[in-house]
Order: sequence, then C-alpha cells, then structure tokens
Amino acid sequence: MWHPKAALLPTPWTKLVGPENALPNYPRPQMARSAWLNLNGVWGYLGRSTGTVLPAPPPPSAYREQILVPYPVESALSGIERHDDEMWYRKVVKLPSNWVGRHVLLHFGAVDQVATVWVNNKEVAHHNGGYTGFSADITEALRWPGAQEITVRVRDRNEANPFPVGKQRNKPEGLFYTGASGIWQTVWMEPVHAAYIDKLDIATDLTSMSVTPRVAGTRGQRAVVFVAEPGGRVVAVGSAGAGDTIRLPIPAPRVWTPDDPHLYDLKVALVDPSGKVVDAVSSYAGLRTIGTVPDAQGRPRIALNGRITFLHGPLDQGYWPDGIYTAPTDGALKSDLLRIKELGMNFVRKHGKVEPARWYYWADKLGLMVWQDMPSLDVSLDIPVGPAPEPAPAAKANFQKELLAMIDQLRSVTSIVGWVPFNEGWSEFDTARIAGVVKTADPTRMVDANSGVNCCKSRGDTRAGDIYDDHTYVGPGRPKLLNNRSKAHQRGPVPVDKRVTVDGEYGGLGLVLDKNRWPGRPQAYEMANDPVRLTDRYVEVSRALEEIVRRDGLSGAVYTQTTDVENEVNGFLSYDRWRVKMPIPIVAERSRAVITAGTPGMVPQDVRR
Repeated sequence: MWHPKAALLPTPWTKLVGPENALPNYPRPQMARSAWLNLNGVWGYLGRSTGTVLPAPPPPSAYREQILVPYPVESALSGIERHDDEMWYRKVVKLPSNWVGRHVLLHFGAVDQVATVWVNNKEVAHHNGGYTGFSADITEALRWPGAQEITVRVRDRNEANPFPVGKQRNKPEGLFYTGASGIWQTVWMEPVHAAYIDKLDIATDLTSMSVTPRVAGTRGQRAVVFVAEPGGRVVAVGSAGAGDTIRLPIPAPRVWTPDDPHLYDLKVALVDPSGKVVDAVSSYAGLRTIGTVPDAQGRPRIALNGRITFLHGPLDQGYWPDGIYTAPTDGALKSDLLRIKELGMNFVRKHGKVEPARWYYWADKLGLMVWQDMPSLDVSLDIPVGPAPEPAPAAKANFQKELLAMIDQLRSVTSIVGWVPFNEGWSEFDTARIAGVVKTADPTRMVDANSGVNCCKSRGDTRAGDIYDDHTYVGPGRPKLLNNRSKAHQRGPVPVDKRVTVDGEYGGLGLVLDKNRWPGRPQAYEMANDPVRLTDRYVEVSRALEEIVRRDGLSGAVYTQTTDVENEVNGFLSYDRWRVKMPIPIVAERSRAVITAGTPGMVPQDVRR
C-alpha cells in the first residue's frame, strides 16, 4: 500500500493530499477538452541507481514499491523520499468504453530528465529535458477491450547530466536545493478524432487577438474561433483553414492589467466540410502589449499597453518542503500568487524553474506580470567570482533546444511579459546570439539577456536584449548605462544604449523562524534578530529603492524572495507557508509607493510609514 513519508516541514496542504485527489484539476487551462482521464495517483515503482540501464520494461513483479504521481521521487508526498538515477513507473488503466474507435492521446506535463514511455510494451514516446511537456498518440498500441499497461522509464542524475537543472543538486546546500526527479507534473489522457487540434498559439494587441490552431490529421477541415466575455456573450467570430492564423478584432476592447486582469473566453472548433465539429477546445486570453517608451527625460522605460508601468515583485522559485517542485494542491499553487498580490506587488520573476500550466493560469487570472527564467545548466562554483568554463557542446545544444521548447509552450500566456535566458552568467555562452534567438522566437516580449550582468559569473555586458539588469545585495542597486566614450582606446562615440534598467535582484533580508525552518545552517544576505528589526530594515531598503526609481528612472525591481527555500531564510513567507514574516499592510504600502514612484501619472497612495 502507498503511504506518504513524514514531511520534514509540513505545509497547510500536506494532509490534504492522497491517492484519490492528487492534483485532480484539468492541467492545461489554455487548451481544455471536456473528455479526459486523469492518471495522477498511485503507480507501481522500481528505483535503480547501479548497473546498466534496463532497456525494456521489467515484469510487473519487479515493481515492489508504490509512488504517488505526480510528486517527485525525492519528495515526502511521493511516498519514496529518495533519489534514484533510474526510475520505473507502471500503471494499469481501464479506458472508458465510449473511447473505442477514437484516437487516444497520452500527455505528460513534465518529467525530469530523460523519459521513455511504453504502452502495452510498445514504445510510444521519448523525451529529453525536465521542464517541458510532451504527448503521444498511443492508439496503435492499445488493446481493446481490456486494461492498458503504461510504463515509464526516467533517468535523472541532476547536474551530472548535460541538461538544464536550475537550482537542483545531488548535494543541496546554500542556494542550491534538493533535486526533483521523475514525473513531477500531471499525466492524463484524452480521446480525439483522427483530425484534432494539437496546440493553440494566441497573440494579442490592444484591440485584437490572433489565434493559430496547430492541427494534426486534417483533411479539408476549417477552424472556427469564438471569443466571448467571461461566461457571457460572444463578441467576435473568425474562421480559416486548419492551421492558418485567424485575426479577431474585439469591439470595445478591455485590456489586461494587474489592476484589471480581464480575460476573454475562447472556443476553438475544427469543422469538417459538412459542418460537423470533429474537435473542440476551450481557452482564454487577455489583450495586452509590452514594450518600451521614453519618459519625460528621454529615458527608456517599460510600458504595459503603451503606458509606463513600474514592475515590482519578488523572485519566486516555486519550491515546496513536502512536494519540492510540485505544489501539494492547486490551492497551494495559487496561494503564493495571492500573497504576492496582498503584498501590493504587480509582478513576479519565475526563477530557475518552469511551472505547470495552472501556475500561469493563476498569474493571468489574478493579475501578475511575469518574467520567465530559463533554468540554467550546471554552474561550477570552483571559481567563486568570474566566468566559468563554457558548457560542453551537448549541454549547449540541450539548453537551446529546451529554451525554444519552453518559449513555444508558454507563448500564449498573457501574464508573461519577458524572457530571461541567463542568470548571473551561470553556464553562460553565446549571450548575444541566444538573446537574438529568443527575440526571433518571440518578438512580442522583452528579453533580459543576462539577469545580473554586473555580478558573479557574468562574462561582461554584451548590450544584447532589451534590459540592463543589476544584482546588488542588500542593495538596492543603482544601475546606470554608459552611453559615452569611457576608455581612451575606444574610437568614436559608444552607441546610445536603448535598454531599460532594472534591479533584477536585491534585498535578501533574513529571519530565522525556529519552528518553521528547514534543517541545516540558515543563510541570508543580511540577518535580522526579530520581526520588528526585519520590518524596519525592509522599509529602509524600500525607501532607498523608491528614491532611486524616482531619480534614475528604473523600470523594475525584484526582491529576494517570496518564501524561504530550504536553508535560505530571506523570504516574505516561511518555507512551509504557515507564517508571514512582516506585517502585510506595511509591505503593501511600500510596494505601492515604489510602483507609484516609477509609474508617471499614478495617484500616490498613503505611505506614512
């Protein structure tokens, strides 16, 4: 029988998790079907870390443990709570009888790192990389009637493999954390016809949206898109050949902002020549643009929907003491974003991790702009400061492939307004070229080529991308662009730098909460002895930031961080989410003051403290 392990640090949601309710929500809100089968729950498990890799599924008798999917094997909620280099999962599934004669798709939200999938001992899928989803049409492998056997082999050695790993490490310490191996996002099935919608690409501006349904198996079908007010009347309809882009002007458009996160409902149907609907999915999108405009002093500033808007929010790493990479429940996933809103912020930087689709849904729904990091390759700490050797060719290729896959997977998310390919020079290579690759893949969003270009392992400022990003702890930093000739050997004027400036990381003020902390030596950039001192220092740093924003025209600031993470104790919240370290009203007042200082025309709030 499956049993959870005792979590070292339970969250408010730990005890709510069980075999019958392991993340039961539909996992992909921007492309949802009405008929589906959730495969989360108890699977058979076999873990191996020695010997050669098994080339084919072992017999059913070999699965002597049980694991709760989709929680990583290292997590308490999985019931395993250890790392295995080679992981085998097995589940026997009875499909609904009305699926007979249909094509069946098997989806994996994410599996870290190298996954191979068999259905009834027939290989149906292989996928490299732990941060993006993959699917397979398993129709030819099914055996009707009767049960279907699904087997998954996963290989993951964290940083020992040439794949992006973010902050995961085999030996967690300091700013590196416990690995999250195996299946860590929802697994599900859907029945479709031979022709079906495979993906939706949605792009918007302030008055219209463009929808491109990617389709499979089509033979003369057309796509029809309906746009409606939330739960209400249809406001636009468009049609085109399957796979073509459909542009839909929106009458009396209402744009998406953090203060008014308005989302339109979408229904996309694939229709054959007789008028029969062969596939239909529901979706949503908000109307918004992101770019730069000059302020009154001529300095470039970030503009949401054409209006200068200061971005202020936390560094958010998305770790959980009970589920590691996987939030225990959808409510838990939503809770961190709700807290950020309560703290008066309008923005979040998703750091070193790609979240499940429902996290972005909540950011869209609640109204938080997002910068999305690409998780880094392994970074050598043998050289504490200064560039490390470049990654191996295989690692570079894997990084770029998964970077593009991440952008493609998330390109329809309304809340994402920027991409961050590198952080502090960690495993940095070909920075200007990679920034160009990102901009080519998605010209509608901003690119922060290397967050923290001034510090750590960065290879120097290439002037690539749209943003100059300073990391200063405790800070706040005072980033200034150099637009004039500064060295005698330079010939001619330096081109005017048109990038905006941001404090991409600052803060890191710590407080140890003895009853709500991870085992080990606590760390922070500056430690406070009690909540009062922590709050006073936060206000001091925030006031300094407000003055820099007002004087120097900063466009954004990222405070470290939303929650404590393992031995890092510099969060607004404790790692277990039970406690908020500072009074929310005080932090919210400061947040509003900083945002007001950086947003011309915004009405000042009461910031008496």
